Amino acid sequence: MEYRKVGKWGLKISELGFGTWLTFGPQLDVDASKKIIRDAFKEGINFFDTAEAYQGGMAEYILSQALKEFKREDLVVSTKIFWGGPGPNDLGLSRKHLIEGTQNSLKRLEMEYVDLVYCHRPDPSVPMEETVLAMDYIVRSGMALYWGTSEWSAEELEEAHKVCKEWKCIEPIVEQPQYNMLKRDKVEREYLPIYEKYGMGLTIWSPLNSGILTGKYNNGIPAGSRFDVFKDNGGIKGNVDEAGGLNEKTLEKVKKLTKISESLGVKMSQLAIAWVLKNSHVSSAILGVSRIEQLHENLEAIKVKDKLTPDVMREIDTILR
Repeated sequence: MEYRKVGKWGLKISELGFGTWLTFGPQLDVDASKKIIRDAFKEGINFFDTAEAYQGGMAEYILSQALKEFKREDLVVSTKIFWGGPGPNDLGLSRKHLIEGTQNSLKRLEMEYVDLVYCHRPDPSVPMEETVLAMDYIVRSGMALYWGTSEWSAEELEEAHKVCKEWKCIEPIVEQPQYNMLKRDKVEREYLPIYEKYGMGLTIWSPLNSGILTGKYNNGIPAGSRFDVFKDNGGIKGNVDEAGGLNEKTLEKVKKLTKISESLGVKMSQLAIAWVLKNSHVSSAILGVSRIEQLHENLEAIKVKDKLTPDVMREIDTILR
């Protein structure tokens, strides 16, 4: 396992991170979750990501129970604030919700601080000064060691850094965007000036594009898959379409990519994760696994990186473009 700095900053996190949106799904099985996390830590993962919105806060609580057996100093734990509840002040990036949301997350996590706290989405209804000053307070008060953003635009990040400079506030060090073979523009084009100008790192989510890049949808929608499970509750529109959608054009690309993975003797999922890790701006790729077998399969992607030679990367890029 490689431990990468978050941008230019001193914090080091495992190149593969552990996400809790899928792992701590509807079953909310604490014992099963503990086993998966125990294996993840044993294999070198030190970065664990959650959010106040995941399972209505239960993901944070389950994570807290699973991490109790490890030294806090050995862990990098992040949470995200935006969707806290139904109340008028339980949503968004106001000072009130950011501070109260972080305090409530810490209670569920049973921790004195998190290493990273993210603004889970941008909030145009709140002045940037209010959000930045609140995040500065959260870090200076010791509730978090660093702060970042998730799915912000380059323009919004520029504004945040400008406000930080004007108000002498602690600046964000990390962005958490979606990034994979099928979702590239924001990371590879829009953010380019941000990396060089501010030294921000990336903790990317959905490296497998909601499972599409595993190849399991190449011949239809399997029973029990994410598309199958979510089809009746708005999940395809709400979660899967956001990750790129499932259509013939996309599947044609995945089928061609699968042939490359087969020629390398690796699984399609491992090829997709290794491809993400080849981007030097990626500090960590967050895995979403629901079974311990998936975890171990995805961890093998670390060994695949060296197989992605310049020639293989060019072949992949030709397919993707």
